[in-house]
Amino acid sequence: MNSIFNDPGFWHRLQFGFTIVYHYLFPQLTMGLALFIVYWKWRALRTGDDKYNQAVRFWAKIFGLNFAVGVVTGIPMEFQFGTNWADFSKYAGGVIGQTLAMEGMFAFFLESAFVGALIWGEKRLGPRGHFAAALAVALGSWLSGYFILVTNSFMQHPVGYQIEPNGSLGIASMSAYLLNHWAWVQFFHNQMAAVVTGSFVVAAVGAFYALRGLHPVQAKLYLRAGTFVGLIASLLVAFPSGDQQAKMVGNHQPITLAAMEGKFEGGPMAPVALIGQPNVAKQRLDNPIEVPGALSFLAYGHFGSFVHGLNDFPKDAWPDNIELLYYSFHIMITLGTLFIVLMGLATLQNWRGRLGSSTLLLWVLMLAFPFPYIANTLGWMTAEFGRQPWLIYGLFHTRDGYSKVVSNGDAIFTLIGFTGLYFVIGLLFLGLTGREIGKGPKEPAVATIISEPEREAVLV
Repeated sequence: MNSIFNDPGFWHRLQFGFTIVYHYLFPQLTMGLALFIVYWKWRALRTGDDKYNQAVRFWAKIFGLNFAVGVVTGIPMEFQFGTNWADFSKYAGGVIGQTLAMEGMFAFFLESAFVGALIWGEKRLGPRGHFAAALAVALGSWLSGYFILVTNSFMQHPVGYQIEPNGSLGIASMSAYLLNHWAWVQFFHNQMAAVVTGSFVVAAVGAFYALRGLHPVQAKLYLRAGTFVGLIASLLVAFPSGDQQAKMVGNHQPITLAAMEGKFEGGPMAPVALIGQPNVAKQRLDNPIEVPGALSFLAYGHFGSFVHGLNDFPKDAWPDNIELLYYSFHIMITLGTLFIVLMGLATLQNWRGRLGSSTLLLWVLMLAFPFPYIANTLGWMTAEFGRQPWLIYGLFHTRDGYSKVVSNGDAIFTLIGFTGLYFVIGLLFLGLTGREIGKGPKEPAVATIISEPEREAVLV
């Protein structure tokens, strides 16, 4: 019986997809929080106000927990290049191995070397040294993201490579590889999305404290910073970074663009579907509500531009799960729009001095923090499903990349093991993070002034 469940490639993809989705729940928050920590430490240096140092101490602990779990869940993926994707590693290791090694040797070591100093070294380092540690951690986390995204961008839009005599890939131009235009746009888009996650988490904790009447100074600080930065980052995710990402897909991956919109027939004045259900069997979009010309404009800058449909390409070049690609993209866009609306409303209420008393809005902010995680996951699903059937776009098919000596049973067995292990790790992470949030920022000791008669009474 021929079934997708009998395809070894399916299980290798599922296992790697599960582990990388779970892993990325943690780096996106560390990259997002890094900017807040650096900003608050800078404000503490400039103003001398200890409330900013309190915020740094509190969020550095949350950062450290995320960093630790991110390391633990990231290690298996390094091995999966060999265990699950040996043929891909053999073919492309001469290229992608460069940036994966740089990420480990430069970015990860920089971040890991200073994260301990950030959490526990404030007194020993002094204010300026502690600020330098915060900068180093932030630089390490963002540099790590860049090296990983250069690797992924090569898989999306390969540049700077050459074919070696043995048929594998090698580096022809390191500068072209590292400065891939796709990587710059994807990095900007990805990092702003990470800042959105950090902003929502910061605002959610502020809302939690405000609703419970705890740590009022810190709650106000978290709400003000989280909502304002969240609004700016949400806007930047949409434009210019999201706009540029869409134009790159339109220019370099037109099949992906057609699948993302469920567009089977090409033509000018191509619409964007606000609502619709892709019907692959009948090659149409059912029950569509569309904005005429919007896709042509977003992809190519002109309403009359011609946009290719899926039927302009052979079926074996289509992404292998058009429905999931379509819904991932559209739900991501919907969530991104809601983020702008929510953070815009919260910023307005904060500017009017009414955010702390807007109970309903505080509840929404507190409960909304999981949605940027969902949106980030859907964004990566859009990128990875859209690249199919290629591992390296136009060069190397996914079906050729998995390890042929690893059976379905081996892949399923280890997937079950990862699922159980990550469930336990997730419970530990939630418990430790919940404990830190429950304890809250450490309040400064309040000096009590005792009058002379009172002092004498105490001495007696």
